Amino acid sequence: MMSKPPARRRQLANSPFRPDPEPVIAEFAQDDRVIHDSYGMGRVVGVEAHAVTVDFGTQTVRIVSPFAKLTVL
Repeated sequence: MMSKPPARRRQLANSPFRPDPEPVIAEFAQDDRVIHDSYGMGRVVGVEAHAVTVDFGTQTVRIVSPFAKLTVL
């Protein structure tokens, strides 16, 4: 069974605390060199709206957003 992610808390207008910042989602371009925590170094071979396809040499993997373990070199 899949569980839902927790709902975002509503920020009240008179709250003394700042709201959590929106997460920044990285953008990748064709032929970017990247590194992944599990797969290692690779090159971006395809870019879609919410996913990238990366060639790691031994395998080609489609990674969906938010790209938690993927970093541009």
